Amino acid sequence: MTTPTTARTRTGMTGRPGPGQRASLQVSAADTAQLQDYPVGARRVLGLFAPYRRPLLGVTSIIVISALLGLAGPFILRALIDTAIPQQNVRLLVLLVGAMLGITAVTQLLGVVQTYVSTRIGQQVMHTLRTRLFTHLQRLPLGFFTRTRGGELQSRITNDVNAMQSVVTDTATSIATNVTTTVGVAVAMVALSWRLSLISLVILPPAIYLTRRVARLRRSIQTRAQRSLADMQTQIEESLSISGVQLAKTLGSGPMLSRRFTQISQELTEQELQSQMAGRWRMGSMALIFSAIPAFIYLAAGLPATGRGMTIGTLVAFTALQTSLFRPVMGVLNVGIQVTTSMALFSRVFEFLDAPVEIDDPVVPAAMHASTLSGEVRFEGVGFRYPGSSEDALQEIDLQLPAGARVAVVGSTGSGKSTLAALVSRLYDPSVGRVLIDGYDVRDLPLAAVASAVGVVSQDTYLLHASIADNLRYAKPDATDADLVRAARAAQVHELIAALPDGYDTVVGARGYRFSGGEKQRIALARTILRNPPILVLDEATSALDNTTERAVQEALDELSVGRTTLTIAHRLSTVRHADQIVVLDHGRIVQRGRHEELLAEGGRYAELVRDAEAGEQARDDLIDAAG
Repeated sequence: MTTPTTARTRTGMTGRPGPGQRASLQVSAADTAQLQDYPVGARRVLGLFAPYRRPLLGVTSIIVISALLGLAGPFILRALIDTAIPQQNVRLLVLLVGAMLGITAVTQLLGVVQTYVSTRIGQQVMHTLRTRLFTHLQRLPLGFFTRTRGGELQSRITNDVNAMQSVVTDTATSIATNVTTTVGVAVAMVALSWRLSLISLVILPPAIYLTRRVARLRRSIQTRAQRSLADMQTQIEESLSISGVQLAKTLGSGPMLSRRFTQISQELTEQELQSQMAGRWRMGSMALIFSAIPAFIYLAAGLPATGRGMTIGTLVAFTALQTSLFRPVMGVLNVGIQVTTSMALFSRVFEFLDAPVEIDDPVVPAAMHASTLSGEVRFEGVGFRYPGSSEDALQEIDLQLPAGARVAVVGSTGSGKSTLAALVSRLYDPSVGRVLIDGYDVRDLPLAAVASAVGVVSQDTYLLHASIADNLRYAKPDATDADLVRAARAAQVHELIAALPDGYDTVVGARGYRFSGGEKQRIALARTILRNPPILVLDEATSALDNTTERAVQEALDELSVGRTTLTIAHRLSTVRHADQIVVLDHGRIVQRGRHEELLAEGGRYAELVRDAEAGEQARDDLIDAAG
């Protein structure tokens, strides 16, 4: 299967034509590459529409009926010109005019019904795929998201799934309409005049060739323009974000960015001009073609060899049919392109739908309730290796966290501390060995039960773009206002929230009120307190904070840890001196364990870490003094 990493190298959110631009006269290289790397069978795609067999049959019937009714127009026109008008036959004239109006009314009514049914089918299929994809992505392992760009996920859920509606409402109905119309018009033309039909067959191929050639030229120009537009959008996004502006100002790269933007904008200007001129040539070519075809028909009708016995009505009716033939023929010729483009959309979505769920609920889950847990955690012979890595991140980990104990894990960067923490919350499963909670293997527990039992607070605090109350209730949707206040007080953040103009209704997140790092951390703590988990994992929760803020957050953490089994992943060793047990990791193995004083007296790796930490703090203090 093509990995998401491979997929995003060839398809991204930027630089990819939108749904409206895809129905061109040339298959894009991205679509071809997508289907080569991840082919999709027609049976699987058709299976999505299986529940809608009857509505689809109805839509097909409407298309056929509409096409046949449209073919009646030229024959009615011939009867009007050759019979009703010359003979002044009022009764026939009224009937024919009424038939023309009736056919138009019925065709329009059928078109409304067709649009409603096909759009409804498209929306239902889109809804099914969108919800299936979102639900499936929620079940994928954390490694999938570290390998896959967030914009790629959004693109497939929104852009690609939305574009699939056009497969039903546009592509499928267009194919059916064009095929039906082409066959019907060809039969009607032969019925009117087989001689003129032969002439049309001679003229039509060069006309189609010329139109397709101009369209390919415009497609090539549009592709280059899309690439330039994508480059421009990328530069705008990167250069005018807060971080981008700050980086440009500190590096003095503003003039360089302006020159680059000017160059891209100039290229886009030239490409848009070429595109419009190519379009103008295309329109001119089309006008020439549409003028030439009737002209040759009139010439043939006037020649004795080809126009014998032809009436004016037949000539006018045939010309009308000939004019309506060109567009559906072009549509039929593009069927393969439309199908390839549509299948590429399904391929992109199915590629993510087929991504394996590595961590899932057990078939027969153990009956465990978080409310009855004591909170004991054990690692038995645990080893772990990340997919694609040649080295183990953890090896032979045997560790017990008694219920209510405070255990700290320390070590240098890359020693496996965060990996160990991730195994407790089952973000990953061990490659060998077992992780147990109260004697239950976490792999035998429902994922919801593990989430209820284990609360995680990390240094990367994420707040949703919603109110503070909604952010807190993300952990416990049925929490009352009083519950929110109690949790915020325990996290020492209630006074801060209450002082805001909108209090707990204050909107936070990327575009809301901006809290400092320590304030966000305490809101995250309140969110965890609201869940009241018996096991708490603190993954370097204060490493990104200054000393003053760290002390405030640490006080909240200490209060939160009371009565809970706490696993603390520590970067600053000053925060774990009073832990019941300190575990030292080095290259994925436990090399020491004990209390702070014992480990210092023993020497070894822990003593080295303490000395390095104290040296770092002294160097920082010296720097501050020098600056002062």
